[in-house]
Amino acid sequence: MEKTNRDTSSSKESMNYAHEESKPNNLYNTLDNPLQQYTPSELIDRVKAWTDKHNFTEDQDAFVKGALLARDPSYREGLEDDEITALEDEIHHKWKQPKTLYYLTVMCAMCAVVQGMDETVVNGAQIFYLPHFGIENDTWITGLVNGAPYLCCATLGCFLTDPLNRWLGRRGVIFWSCVIAGLASIWEGFTYSWGQLLAARLVLGLGIGPKSATVPVFAAETSPAPIRGALVMMWQMWTAFGIMLGFVVSLIFMPTDVISENLAWRLMLGSTVVAPIFVCLQVFFVPESPRWYLTKGRYSDAYQSLLRLRNHKILAARDLYYMNELLDISNQIKASRFPLKDIIRKPRNRRAFVASELVMFMQQFCGINVIAYYSSNIFLKYDFSEKQALLASWGFGMLNFVFALPAVYTIDTFGRRSLLLLTFPFLSLSLLFTGFSFWIPGEKARLACVALGVYIFTIFYSPGEGPVPFTYSAEAYPLSVRDFGMSMATATTWGFNFILALTWPSLLDAFKPQGAFGWYAAWNMAGWVMVFFLMPETKGLTLEELDQVFSVPHHKFVKYQIKFLPRNIERYILRRDVPRPPPVYLYEHEEDQKSLHSSD
Repeated sequence: MEKTNRDTSSSKESMNYAHEESKPNNLYNTLDNPLQQYTPSELIDRVKAWTDKHNFTEDQDAFVKGALLARDPSYREGLEDDEITALEDEIHHKWKQPKTLYYLTVMCAMCAVVQGMDETVVNGAQIFYLPHFGIENDTWITGLVNGAPYLCCATLGCFLTDPLNRWLGRRGVIFWSCVIAGLASIWEGFTYSWGQLLAARLVLGLGIGPKSATVPVFAAETSPAPIRGALVMMWQMWTAFGIMLGFVVSLIFMPTDVISENLAWRLMLGSTVVAPIFVCLQVFFVPESPRWYLTKGRYSDAYQSLLRLRNHKILAARDLYYMNELLDISNQIKASRFPLKDIIRKPRNRRAFVASELVMFMQQFCGINVIAYYSSNIFLKYDFSEKQALLASWGFGMLNFVFALPAVYTIDTFGRRSLLLLTFPFLSLSLLFTGFSFWIPGEKARLACVALGVYIFTIFYSPGEGPVPFTYSAEAYPLSVRDFGMSMATATTWGFNFILALTWPSLLDAFKPQGAFGWYAAWNMAGWVMVFFLMPETKGLTLEELDQVFSVPHHKFVKYQIKFLPRNIERYILRRDVPRPPPVYLYEHEEDQKSLHSSD
């Protein structure tokens, strides 16, 4: 696993604590840094034996140095100048990465474009296919057809992710899911009843589900820790670009003298076949996840992948050896063949489950996909023209992409939790403003205020609940249950996505826009409270160091948040110069030590 060269004292300090309340002397403690249990000479002997076993004798020197670096990031004795330069670049020039890593990021971004377009071409297409099929007044059938892909994702697609990843690898899953998505897009364009369209969109879900669960994990497993959050959140940023592109396609294929209404919606839905073709052409030119290769015992292939993804041989050797040590421990921890049982039984995994499910649930119930799927229909229903509705929706898509760009920097600078706590109140207020704007009597004033409310909402969604959920869920689980945990997280977001798509037309009819938008405004405030008390921060730590973060029991985490709430208000709201609270896992470790000494 990637091992960052952060400030040595803080790195060592953060590695010294791992707590599992029911198992004080178990293997989770070893995950702090398993190499620190060996002296340098013992570690060198261990590495030499390992390299001999796996035919890495030619690069044995690189593996010895890499293992010593993984044990102690400050180690420099005997390193060549180019090796020291590579280590310094990792700290001070963290964006100086191999072209292959950026090519892999582009491929993952194209997967996200596929996702975004699949989500929003239906927004414009439904203006025309609902009356074509005679279902424009049936809110439940409208919701069912629009939400069909996400029903399939939640019930089948996402749960295929774990076995498919074991059999096909990350690249294979991405390839076949894009093939299915492309074929489903063509089928959508040739349907002649709402039942056929429903079936095509259900099949589309088989393409969306495994891809959405695999790509963020693939990005997380191949990225260096200092920029992992930024590269993983590219998924959401380019999903936002795909969402914008979906609205552009809707505008391009609007009915004209040449394009009939019946042809227009078919072209809109069928246009989403293009992006999957590009992904299928790209995917096998990027290296497979080295962690996946390790799980298959393919050590040479894992090393070759890392050589393409790191700037220097010593970094690749360091990360491979460290990954292997942690995988060995994870295999010992993994007592069950059933990952769901492991998540339920092990407190560390349960806490990751609670946090990741929370952020995925709130990604839907913050209300974003009400706008993504139904903005055009909402605008049309309240006296907008077709062109005005699509243009207003395009503005939403454009802002969603533009304001996701800063998250590349902020997600690893301010952190996942901080971004959510900052943006949730603004999401709530903007939805209230949007709903109340429908009471404005003047058409131009109403159009301006409704669009403004939607745009303000988008500006605060894009750097917060947009990129955080998939990034957070992809990194929260240990390797032994990571695929299954991410499958559950994506099943949650797609399941509630379906519920939102299914119920919104009826909710709008019953509550009117003021009540319907107010409903989701209330959920945003509830989301703030849940994040504050249940979601720990994960920024700046390797995937293995997160075991310490999720080893703090929930009741202690809540107690910690309440204790330091006054200080956080002084520091972050009143802007006073007060000390930053210690990380929760270090604070709890100190408290445990105090309790131990007092009992003595």
